[in-house]
Amino acid sequence: DYRFSINQSNNKNILVTLQNTAPHVIGSRGGQGVAIRVSGTKAAFYNCSFYGNQDTLYDHKGLHYFNSCFIQGSVDFIFGSGTSLYEVSCWQNCGLRSTSKKVASITAQKRSSSSLANGFSFKNCSVTGSGRIYLGRAWGDYSRVVFSYTYMDQVVLPQGWNDWGKTERDRRVFYGEYKCSGPGADVTERVPWARILSDEEAQPFLGTYYVDGDEWLVDPLTE
Repeated sequence: DYRFSINQSNNKNILVTLQNTAPHVIGSRGGQGVAIRVSGTKAAFYNCSFYGNQDTLYDHKGLHYFNSCFIQGSVDFIFGSGTSLYEVSCWQNCGLRSTSKKVASITAQKRSSSSLANGFSFKNCSVTGSGRIYLGRAWGDYSRVVFSYTYMDQVVLPQGWNDWGKTERDRRVFYGEYKCSGPGADVTERVPWARILSDEEAQPFLGTYYVDGDEWLVDPLTE
């Protein structure tokens, strides 16, 4: 059940707030409460807010850009197969807030082959909230998520990442962290297959070029 769905390409959204108030039943089949599904490519969001519980933002497929957006949820509240950059600008914040009462995850990124370019990149965001959360869990065998320059408070579990009970994924996923801060960013107890990225390894995930932004992104204030 989707509160709102974007299927067309070349879509720009500014100051949009969407909420799905479906009650949260952790891990239950049919318990999703998707605030938005983004299936069209070249979709940009500026200073938007998305509220839900399980599966708040369905980052389904395509190139997506989220600038200064706030996303709140409990379980896998950003999920899908999109190629997406989430970052902050001078506007406000890139806020990721957990409302979980138990153990949950921010992301469930699905990438089915190492040859695919998709994945989620989070830059200059903040991770706060309640419960204990993983930064991501591997929905696909080659799941890819990177957090850079992100503040993580104590809600982030020391292990950081989860393979969804499929240990064969440990050698295939790409879960990276780069110059993050806060009590939840301590990497000394991270799972052994998490990656602490070098400058060179992090570079491909740090700019709008990750979503081919030079081909389609424009400044929303000057367009």
